[in-house]
Amino acid sequence: MSLSLRRNSDGGAAVGLDIDGRFLAAARMHGGRLTSLASAELPEGVLVDGEVVDRPALTAALKEFVSVNKLPRRVQLGVSNQQIVVRVLDLPRIDDDSERDAALRFQAAEAIAMPLDEAVLDHQIAGYVNGGDGGERMQVVVVAARRTMIEEYLAAVKDAGLKTDGIDLDAFALVRMLADAPRDDLATGERLAHEEDGLAGAGLAASGSARVFCHLGGVSNLAIARGASCFFARTLSTPFDADGAGARLADEIRMSIDYYMAQPAALPVGDVVLSGQGAHDDELVAAIGVQLGIPVEVARPLGALDPSPVPDEDDPHRYTVAAGLAMGAAA
Repeated sequence: MSLSLRRNSDGGAAVGLDIDGRFLAAARMHGGRLTSLASAELPEGVLVDGEVVDRPALTAALKEFVSVNKLPRRVQLGVSNQQIVVRVLDLPRIDDDSERDAALRFQAAEAIAMPLDEAVLDHQIAGYVNGGDGGERMQVVVVAARRTMIEEYLAAVKDAGLKTDGIDLDAFALVRMLADAPRDDLATGERLAHEEDGLAGAGLAASGSARVFCHLGGVSNLAIARGASCFFARTLSTPFDADGAGARLADEIRMSIDYYMAQPAALPVGDVVLSGQGAHDDELVAAIGVQLGIPVEVARPLGALDPSPVPDEDDPHRYTVAAGLAMGAAA
């Protein structure tokens, strides 16, 4: 396949494949509904910080996973690691595709600290705003992923007998799954931090604000979105089960918010939504809420989707990203 960060399926059943640092997860979707979910542990050392370091072991694990769970051979693959850069570029509106691509590549060369001839580059127009001179400007989310990293994933998947229909960012899948989902009550940490201010139980970001989505898994990643559009994404270096994880993760989240706020037309952050296996840890969630001092809540793992396909005694938090990948492929 030609390298691309996004490509939709042909409209049939879509399978999202999440290669988390600690497990494999697959979600199959058809007609807007989840039809099956499956997961399996991944041997330690196959991935490090979201990058493939033992391709034969990953291929073997994928082969067994697909065989045991009788998965289709076509998948939408998710990636998340430090070899991916997401930036928002602010440019005059350009409607001609070739002119826009040339302008974006020129601006990306300055904004992204990665040689573009070594990267897979993709973009999506997030919206339009009125410029100070009265002209219309466009905000474009640009993604650059190091080509060698992508090729390692694709080779492992291909060697396992699978075909990659498209590659997506885990952060984008996370926003897709949770941005419009019903909210549960605020997490304990946020209630403790805000009960005296009358904010406990709000659970919703203020109108006209951005939201932080933070997935605490084998590879923890963060996305900052306005509505369903992601404007900032990065992986987090602190494992959710590390000593002092609450304070350390809060520091990383705070720094991410500061970076996002320096972008053009950034909106203030209204709240933080946690997902992934780390969201089970009430003490961790409470610590993050108290440290940040803004509303923090734990997401419903599958958002607004019917959770009934989750296997008995399995953790639904394993499937948030995989389901978001499948949702993107089926769109």
